Amino acid sequence: MHNQLYIIWDASKDIFTIPGINWPVRWYGLLFACAFLGSQFIMSKVFKIEQRPPKYLDILTIYIVAGTVLGARLGHCLFYQPEVYFKHPLDILKIWEGGLASHGGAIGIILAIWLYCKRTGESLMWLFDRITLVVPFSGMLIRIGNLMNHEIVGLPTNVSWGFKFMRNDEDLAELALDGVAIPARHPSQLYEAAFCLFLFLLMLYLWKTRRHVLPPGFMFGLFCVLLFTQRFIGEFFKEVQVSWENKIDFNMGQNLSIPFIIFGAFLMFSSYRKQKRLQKNTE
Repeated sequence: MHNQLYIIWDASKDIFTIPGINWPVRWYGLLFACAFLGSQFIMSKVFKIEQRPPKYLDILTIYIVAGTVLGARLGHCLFYQPEVYFKHPLDILKIWEGGLASHGGAIGIILAIWLYCKRTGESLMWLFDRITLVVPFSGMLIRIGNLMNHEIVGLPTNVSWGFKFMRNDEDLAELALDGVAIPARHPSQLYEAAFCLFLFLLMLYLWKTRRHVLPPGFMFGLFCVLLFTQRFIGEFFKEVQVSWENKIDFNMGQNLSIPFIIFGAFLMFSSYRKQKRLQKNTE
């Protein structure tokens, strides 16, 4: 009989519990905070090298943090469980109960940057191109946080690198009720974290070596195409977030990725065409 290989994943979701108030400090929260702190550090280097006013960096950070959290929360509520939150709208504020959508976060970041540029007069495309450095960096840390949280698990698999998520409530319920062994699953969090690392390194390389020659908006367009193409493909390896997604050809994450891919391709084409037109006019 073939013995399936797999990885037992039994890491605790908590780092420690604060004595007296019994409040757990979780890996996900720490990694989420590190994503913002690391992003601010990266952008501080960008602002310094490209001689942007450093006083605006704190304002930008506030805008992006607010846009990310509000967008991700509202995105989850509106995209995945609108019937629940329309009946109980105050539950939208219960962010500690979980429920953040990355597509909503992406929309929130775009709106936050637009508002920031209106306030400061910064070039919208310049900032969009630079934000491609920090978004994949943050995404990598957040997906590792999802791994520590035993959430956003992949579909059952027989591959040797499959993970058995020993603290996944759904699987444990199956085991308790039916005596069914916990299945090994694709570590979809690690797939996305690894791709985010690749995307971060690619964007860092383009910024360091090609930012003076690439047309404004090209890096952001390429970023959108690559990130959301991966997201579209990656959804084939993941469990759906809500049961009604099983009734549609593509799940919500895939349907939401398509407009971003189209937008990114359009931005790449239009920015390149605009640069060619300007070069022709100056000849």
